[in-house]
Amino acid sequence: MSVLPRVAAAMTAEWPDLIAELDRWGEAGKIASLWWRDDDAAAATPALSSLLRLAGDVPLALAVIPAELDPDLPGFLRPMAQVAVLQHGWRHANHAAPGAKKSEYPASRAEATVSAELTGGHDRLAACFGPQALPVLVPPWNRFAAEFVPLLTKSGIAGLSSMASRAAPALPAGLTAIDVHVDLTAWKGDRGFIGTTAALAGVIGHLRACRLGSANPGRAIGILTHHLVMDRATAGFLDRLLVAVDRHAAARWASAAELLAR
Repeated sequence: MSVLPRVAAAMTAEWPDLIAELDRWGEAGKIASLWWRDDDAAAATPALSSLLRLAGDVPLALAVIPAELDPDLPGFLRPMAQVAVLQHGWRHANHAAPGAKKSEYPASRAEATVSAELTGGHDRLAACFGPQALPVLVPPWNRFAAEFVPLLTKSGIAGLSSMASRAAPALPAGLTAIDVHVDLTAWKGDRGFIGTTAALAGVIGHLRACRLGSANPGRAIGILTHHLVMDRATAGFLDRLLVAVDRHAAARWASAAELLAR
Protein backbone atom coordinates (compact mmCIF):
# COMPACT_ATOMS: atom_id res chain seq x y z
CA MET A 1 0.00 0.00 0.00
CA SER A 2 0.99 3.59 -0.39
CA VAL A 3 2.76 5.72 2.16
CA LEU A 4 0.06 8.24 3.07
CA PRO A 5 0.77 11.78 4.20
CA ARG A 6 0.45 12.02 7.98
CA VAL A 7 -2.49 14.42 7.66
CA ALA A 8 -4.51 11.74 5.87
CA ALA A 9 -3.40 8.58 7.63
CA ALA A 10 -6.67 8.09 9.50
CA MET A 11 -9.12 9.76 7.15
CA THR A 12 -12.14 8.07 5.65
CA ALA A 13 -13.19 9.17 2.21
CA GLU A 14 -16.01 8.84 -0.29
CA TRP A 15 -16.43 10.14 -3.83
CA PRO A 16 -17.84 13.55 -2.82
CA ASP A 17 -14.64 14.08 -0.80
CA LEU A 18 -12.56 13.67 -3.95
CA ILE A 19 -14.69 16.20 -5.80
CA ALA A 20 -14.42 18.59 -2.86
CA GLU A 21 -10.62 18.30 -2.87
CA LEU A 22 -10.49 18.95 -6.61
CA ASP A 23 -12.77 21.95 -6.06
CA ARG A 24 -10.16 23.31 -3.65
CA TRP A 25 -7.55 22.95 -6.38
CA GLY A 26 -9.76 24.88 -8.75
CA GLU A 27 -10.38 27.62 -6.20
CA ALA A 28 -6.60 27.97 -5.83
CA GLY A 29 -6.20 28.29 -9.59
CA LYS A 30 -4.34 24.98 -9.81
CA ILE A 31 -4.73 21.76 -11.82
CA ALA A 32 -4.23 18.42 -10.05
CA SER A 33 -2.28 15.86 -12.07
CA LEU A 34 -2.60 12.10 -11.77
CA TRP A 35 -0.78 9.39 -13.68
CA TRP A 36 -1.35 5.66 -14.12
CA ARG A 37 1.19 2.84 -14.06
CA ASP A 38 0.34 -0.82 -14.60
CA ASP A 39 2.90 -3.54 -13.87
CA ASP A 40 3.95 -7.02 -15.00
CA ALA A 41 3.18 -6.88 -18.72
CA ALA A 42 4.86 -9.39 -21.02
CA ALA A 43 2.23 -10.53 -23.52
CA ALA A 44 -1.02 -9.42 -25.14
CA THR A 45 -3.24 -11.31 -22.72
CA PRO A 46 -7.03 -10.94 -22.37
CA ALA A 47 -6.36 -9.19 -19.04
CA LEU A 48 -4.19 -6.60 -20.80
CA SER A 49 -6.83 -6.08 -23.47
CA SER A 50 -9.41 -5.43 -20.75
CA LEU A 51 -7.11 -2.91 -19.10
CA LEU A 52 -6.57 -1.04 -22.35
CA ARG A 53 -10.30 -0.92 -23.07
CA LEU A 54 -10.86 0.51 -19.59
CA ALA A 55 -8.13 3.14 -20.02
CA GLY A 56 -9.33 4.28 -23.44
CA ASP A 57 -7.44 7.40 -24.48
CA VAL A 58 -6.05 8.10 -20.99
CA PRO A 59 -2.23 7.98 -20.84
CA LEU A 60 -1.07 4.64 -19.45
CA ALA A 61 2.46 3.61 -18.49
CA LEU A 62 2.92 -0.14 -18.91
CA ALA A 63 5.82 -1.72 -17.04
CA VAL A 64 7.07 -4.51 -19.32
CA ILE A 65 9.39 -7.37 -18.25
CA PRO A 66 12.16 -7.39 -20.89
CA ALA A 67 13.35 -10.99 -20.54
CA GLU A 68 9.79 -12.33 -20.68
CA LEU A 69 8.67 -10.17 -23.61
CA ASP A 70 6.37 -11.94 -26.06
CA PRO A 71 7.29 -11.11 -29.68
CA ASP A 72 3.68 -10.12 -30.43
CA LEU A 73 3.40 -7.44 -27.74
CA PRO A 74 5.21 -4.60 -29.57
CA GLY A 75 2.93 -4.90 -32.61
CA PHE A 76 -0.12 -5.13 -30.37
CA LEU A 77 0.75 -1.89 -28.56
CA ARG A 78 2.16 0.06 -31.51
CA PRO A 79 -1.17 1.64 -32.61
CA MET A 80 -1.81 2.90 -29.05
CA ALA A 81 0.04 6.20 -28.85
CA GLN A 82 -1.34 6.83 -25.35
CA VAL A 83 0.56 3.79 -24.00
CA ALA A 84 4.18 4.20 -22.87
CA VAL A 85 6.43 1.23 -22.13
CA LEU A 86 8.63 1.28 -19.03
CA GLN A 87 11.38 -1.20 -18.08
CA HIS A 88 10.18 -3.61 -15.38
CA GLY A 89 13.53 -4.90 -14.20
CA TRP A 90 14.94 -7.72 -16.29
CA ARG A 91 13.20 -11.02 -15.49
CA HIS A 92 11.13 -10.07 -12.41
CA ALA A 93 13.12 -12.67 -10.48
CA ASN A 94 13.60 -12.51 -6.72
CA HIS A 95 17.26 -12.41 -5.68
CA ALA A 96 16.75 -11.41 -2.06
CA ALA A 97 18.07 -13.57 0.75
CA PRO A 98 15.64 -16.09 2.26
CA GLY A 99 13.25 -14.31 4.59
CA ALA A 100 14.05 -10.86 3.23
CA LYS A 101 11.59 -8.72 1.28
CA LYS A 102 11.48 -9.63 -2.39
CA SER A 103 13.76 -7.70 -4.70
CA GLU A 104 15.32 -8.28 -8.09
CA TYR A 105 18.08 -5.83 -7.16
CA PRO A 106 19.18 -6.27 -3.55
CA ALA A 107 22.57 -4.91 -2.57
CA SER A 108 24.02 -8.44 -2.42
CA ARG A 109 24.00 -8.89 -6.20
CA ALA A 110 27.14 -8.44 -8.29
CA GLU A 111 27.39 -4.95 -9.80
CA ALA A 112 28.50 -6.30 -13.18
CA THR A 113 25.47 -8.58 -13.40
CA VAL A 114 23.07 -5.80 -12.43
CA SER A 115 24.65 -3.47 -14.98
CA ALA A 116 24.31 -6.07 -17.73
CA GLU A 117 20.64 -6.64 -16.91
CA LEU A 118 19.81 -2.95 -16.80
CA THR A 119 21.53 -2.28 -20.11
CA GLY A 120 20.10 -5.41 -21.72
CA GLY A 121 16.58 -4.56 -20.65
CA HIS A 122 16.86 -0.97 -21.84
CA ASP A 123 18.27 -2.01 -25.21
CA ARG A 124 15.70 -4.76 -25.79
CA LEU A 125 12.71 -2.52 -25.11
CA ALA A 126 14.14 0.32 -27.19
CA ALA A 127 14.72 -2.05 -30.11
CA CYS A 128 11.26 -3.63 -29.89
CA PHE A 129 9.11 -0.60 -29.06
CA GLY A 130 11.06 2.33 -30.49
CA PRO A 131 9.96 5.74 -29.17
CA GLN A 132 7.08 4.11 -27.30
CA ALA A 133 9.68 2.82 -24.81
CA LEU A 134 10.76 5.38 -22.23
CA PRO A 135 14.10 5.08 -20.38
CA VAL A 136 12.40 4.60 -17.02
CA LEU A 137 13.15 1.69 -14.67
CA VAL A 138 10.32 0.21 -12.62
CA PRO A 139 12.09 -2.15 -10.19
CA PRO A 140 10.05 -5.27 -9.41
CA TRP A 141 8.44 -5.07 -5.98
CA ASN A 142 9.35 -1.35 -6.07
CA ARG A 143 12.76 -2.09 -4.51
CA PHE A 144 16.16 -1.09 -5.87
CA ALA A 145 19.33 -0.99 -3.79
CA ALA A 146 20.78 2.50 -3.47
CA GLU A 147 24.22 1.07 -4.26
CA PHE A 148 23.12 0.47 -7.85
CA VAL A 149 21.57 3.87 -8.56
CA PRO A 150 24.78 5.15 -10.26
CA LEU A 151 24.42 2.32 -12.80
CA LEU A 152 21.12 3.65 -14.11
CA THR A 153 22.36 6.57 -16.18
CA LYS A 154 25.27 4.44 -17.43
CA SER A 155 22.65 2.00 -18.74
CA GLY A 156 20.73 4.71 -20.60
CA ILE A 157 18.03 5.03 -17.94
CA ALA A 158 16.79 8.52 -17.08
CA GLY A 159 13.91 7.83 -14.69
CA LEU A 160 13.17 5.64 -11.67
CA SER A 161 9.60 4.74 -10.73
CA SER A 162 9.00 3.16 -7.33
CA MET A 163 6.51 3.53 -4.50
CA ALA A 164 6.73 7.02 -3.04
CA SER A 165 8.35 7.11 0.39
CA ARG A 166 9.53 9.83 2.74
CA ALA A 167 12.63 7.74 3.41
CA ALA A 168 13.73 7.57 -0.25
CA PRO A 169 16.97 9.46 -0.87
CA ALA A 170 17.14 12.18 -3.50
CA LEU A 171 18.23 10.94 -6.91
CA PRO A 172 21.45 12.24 -8.47
CA ALA A 173 21.48 14.60 -11.44
CA GLY A 174 20.32 12.95 -14.62
CA LEU A 175 17.67 10.83 -12.93
CA THR A 176 14.03 11.75 -12.45
CA ALA A 177 11.77 10.19 -9.80
CA ILE A 178 8.38 9.27 -11.25
CA ASP A 179 6.78 7.56 -8.29
CA VAL A 180 3.41 5.96 -7.69
CA HIS A 181 1.49 6.63 -4.49
CA VAL A 182 -1.60 4.41 -4.29
CA ASP A 183 -1.46 0.68 -5.06
CA LEU A 184 -5.01 -0.57 -5.63
CA THR A 185 -4.14 -4.24 -4.97
CA ALA A 186 -4.46 -5.74 -1.48
CA TRP A 187 -1.29 -7.84 -1.60
CA LYS A 188 -1.47 -8.81 2.07
CA GLY A 189 -5.10 -9.85 1.69
CA ASP A 190 -6.81 -11.65 -1.15
CA ARG A 191 -4.94 -9.73 -3.90
CA GLY A 192 -8.21 -8.05 -4.77
CA PHE A 193 -9.20 -4.39 -4.47
CA ILE A 194 -8.07 -2.46 -1.38
CA GLY A 195 -11.53 -0.89 -1.18
CA THR A 196 -13.02 2.44 -2.20
CA THR A 197 -12.47 4.11 1.15
CA ALA A 198 -8.78 3.19 1.33
CA ALA A 199 -8.15 4.05 -2.32
CA LEU A 200 -9.84 7.43 -2.11
CA ALA A 201 -8.14 8.22 1.20
CA GLY A 202 -4.81 7.63 -0.48
CA VAL A 203 -5.58 9.73 -3.54
CA ILE A 204 -7.15 12.59 -1.58
CA GLY A 205 -4.44 12.55 1.07
CA HIS A 206 -1.67 12.94 -1.49
CA LEU A 207 -3.60 15.56 -3.44
CA ARG A 208 -4.16 17.54 -0.27
CA ALA A 209 -0.49 17.32 0.72
CA CYS A 210 0.50 18.72 -2.68
CA ARG A 211 -2.08 21.50 -2.51
CA LEU A 212 -1.06 22.56 0.99
CA GLY A 213 2.64 22.43 0.21
CA SER A 214 3.69 19.60 2.52
CA ALA A 215 4.68 17.63 -0.60
CA ASN A 216 6.07 18.68 -3.96
CA PRO A 217 3.18 20.76 -5.39
CA GLY A 218 4.19 19.96 -8.96
CA ARG A 219 4.17 16.20 -8.69
CA ALA A 220 1.56 13.92 -10.23
CA ILE A 221 -0.20 11.42 -7.98
CA GLY A 222 0.55 7.92 -9.26
CA ILE A 223 -2.07 5.17 -9.36
CA LEU A 224 -0.67 1.63 -9.53
CA THR A 225 -2.52 -1.38 -10.93
CA HIS A 226 -1.65 -4.95 -11.94
CA HIS A 227 -3.80 -6.10 -14.85
CA LEU A 228 -3.06 -9.80 -14.32
CA VAL A 229 -4.80 -9.78 -10.93
CA MET A 230 -7.28 -6.95 -11.47
CA ASP A 231 -10.75 -7.81 -10.21
CA ARG A 232 -14.11 -6.30 -11.07
CA ALA A 233 -14.11 -4.04 -8.02
CA THR A 234 -10.77 -2.50 -9.00
CA ALA A 235 -11.97 -1.94 -12.55
CA GLY A 236 -15.14 -0.34 -11.24
CA PHE A 237 -13.18 2.05 -9.06
CA LEU A 238 -10.91 3.00 -11.94
CA ASP A 239 -13.84 3.58 -14.25
CA ARG A 240 -15.39 5.99 -11.76
CA LEU A 241 -12.05 7.72 -11.13
CA LEU A 242 -11.55 8.20 -14.87
CA VAL A 243 -14.97 9.80 -15.15
CA ALA A 244 -14.38 12.05 -12.12
CA VAL A 245 -11.07 13.35 -13.47
CA ASP A 246 -12.45 13.80 -16.98
CA ARG A 247 -15.39 15.85 -15.74
CA HIS A 248 -13.47 18.13 -13.37
CA ALA A 249 -11.80 21.24 -14.75
CA ALA A 250 -9.12 21.13 -12.02
CA ALA A 251 -7.92 17.58 -12.71
CA ARG A 252 -6.05 15.88 -15.53
CA TRP A 253 -4.12 12.71 -16.40
CA ALA A 254 -0.43 13.21 -17.12
CA SER A 255 1.67 10.92 -19.30
CA ALA A 256 4.89 9.28 -18.18
CA ALA A 257 6.71 11.04 -21.02
CA GLU A 258 5.57 14.40 -19.69
CA LEU A 259 6.72 13.54 -16.17
CA LEU A 260 10.10 12.36 -17.42
CA ALA A 261 10.55 15.59 -19.38
CA ARG A 262 10.04 17.63 -16.21
